[in-house]
Amino acid sequence: MNNSVIKVQTPLYSKCIEVPKVIQKASGIYILSRYIKSIVFTTDVVVIKNNNADAIMAVYPFTPQPILSHALATVANMPLMVGVGGGTTTGDRVVEVALDAEFQGVLSVILNAPIDNETLMAVRKAIEIPIIVSVVSTDWIEDRLKYGADILNVCAGKDTIKVIKYIRDRYPDVPIIATGGPTDEIIEETIDAGANAIVYTPPTTTQLMKDLMETYRT
Repeated sequence: MNNSVIKVQTPLYSKCIEVPKVIQKASGIYILSRYIKSIVFTTDVVVIKNNNADAIMAVYPFTPQPILSHALATVANMPLMVGVGGGTTTGDRVVEVALDAEFQGVLSVILNAPIDNETLMAVRKAIEIPIIVSVVSTDWIEDRLKYGADILNVCAGKDTIKVIKYIRDRYPDVPIIATGGPTDEIIEETIDAGANAIVYTPPTTTQLMKDLMETYRT
């Protein structure tokens, strides 16, 4: 009996962005019915369509708009996590965008680190899908969990591992997503610290196109 993994590919569809294999060492998180270890951070529809991650995290530095969530949901062939505000966008607008995102079939919504507790609680009352709250420090962790966060997304830069350990020591059962960093070693350290799933930032299409053109010129 052959138990090895068998690949089925065709020449035109063989290229894709592959997440680092070390991410498979993560324990993973069951989010609704999906088992998530690797998450690609992007809003580029070409990257969304051509990668092997378990999910997509789409957060962008502009006011969240339903039309953008609609467009991303149309392209994604894997679970989608979308940003719905919490920074410059607050209050009722965040609730409305979150509810619309749920109706589009996204796996979960993401609220930015500055989200106030009142808005977080209002989103929790309005939607049924999980809420991911980004954290950039050890401040307000208890409030995030108290007012409705289901998952914490640690994106604290150089302090990411420290923040993960802080959360894991105090809340051993809280699901943690975290930015893995640029190397396999840092990703593994992030997993060892307690992250259940890793966010990977892929190369841009500009960089990929540059690499392709270098190949064409040789």
